[in-house]
Amino acid sequence: RGLSRHLGADVFLKLDCLQPPGSFKIRGIGETVRRAVEQGATCIVSSSGGNAGLAAAYAASILEVPCTVVLPSTTPADVHERLRGFGAEVVVHGGVWDEADAHARRLVEELGGGYVHPFDQESTWRGHSTIVEELARQLQGPPDAIVTCVGGGGLLMGLLEGVAACGWHKSTKLIAAETEGAASMAKSLAAGELLTLPAITSVAKSLGALRVSTTVFERCRQLGPERVVPVVTTDAAAVGACVRLSAEHRLLVEPACGAALAVV
Repeated sequence: RGLSRHLGADVFLKLDCLQPPGSFKIRGIGETVRRAVEQGATCIVSSSGGNAGLAAAYAASILEVPCTVVLPSTTPADVHERLRGFGAEVVVHGGVWDEADAHARRLVEELGGGYVHPFDQESTWRGHSTIVEELARQLQGPPDAIVTCVGGGGLLMGLLEGVAACGWHKSTKLIAAETEGAASMAKSLAAGELLTLPAITSVAKSLGALRVSTTVFERCRQLGPERVVPVVTTDAAAVGACVRLSAEHRLLVEPACGAALAVV
């Protein structure tokens, strides 16, 4: 109600922060893990130390298959412990995600496992699209807009696919929120070409993709600003929105979520 009063319109929150691994990622990553196991993968390999890795470890534990997560040396120790808490084996390789990911892909070949990318797989987009399927059942009609945060673009792509599948593509805009210092999508759309950021300087580390998915970027560019609206906010605004949410709803979320809340 607080956000609705603030905006003067009905605002609904999709609280995927209450999912068992702590984020929406279990939708898409869970679908990717499920398909990999269904197709005969004997283990799961991920290279994400963030929410995607946690989702992969959780999904693998539910499906009772081993999971290995390759992390760069810069990953905090508490992430290691959270992953091990879901039963994953943690391997440290390289100093940046790209090096860890390259090693993860090699392990997939060696182990006969299923590879799980943090955001750039069709099965992951399909899983994320279930958010819109649920909204279609829960709401009385299509919303004017869906506000989301953008890291690599996996969630955004899933929402776009869900909106199209529900027939909302002509009525519902997607507001793509990023923070300054992690705005790879907004900068790319403004330039008209896919750009790679030199570094992530935002506190919203979950938005820390130097380069968004090529497929997602092209989809957004084709749809144009009438359907996908990029918005960049400050770290201060994102953190302030997190504080406001905690005060009004007794829920604490990370700054990446705050980016979307700040737009509202």
